[in-house]
Amino acid sequence: MLPATGAGCEPGFRGVICVSIGATDALANHNTGGRPRHDLCFASANPGTLSDLRSELGRSCVGVRLVLAGPPADIHAAAAAAAECGLLEEEITLLCDDVGPRVVFCGHCRTATTTVQAPGAEVDCQGCATTLAITDHFSRRLGGYLGFSAHAEEAA
Repeated sequence: MLPATGAGCEPGFRGVICVSIGATDALANHNTGGRPRHDLCFASANPGTLSDLRSELGRSCVGVRLVLAGPPADIHAAAAAAAECGLLEEEITLLCDDVGPRVVFCGHCRTATTTVQAPGAEVDCQGCATTLAITDHFSRRLGGYLGFSAHAEEAA
């Protein structure tokens, strides 16, 4: 984890928590509409940093807003962690980098495969080795795209 700017949120924080993940500068000039701002910077959305994010959100109050910026797989994982903490979709803003890894969930074995391929492409599942077609169906709860057997309808 990279150090956060400033100390942690004070108990009952009700402003905007801005989280940069990776080497993004998308939040440099982000306007919070005059609300207090608390900045966090993480190298990636690993279990430790997601735990730190949950702790920060646990100290906040109803009305806090969350802005996440970085690679797709990381900000979607962080958004899923925020939803576990009770934040609603309307309270979270995602500023997704155009490039970066995405998570694809296999509809057959439920394994999460990380790839740089976009929806519409194919990727081999890391769990069952099925070639998956990456759909544009995104699960906010899981933080990834659905994949299904790309060649299921072909005769064997």
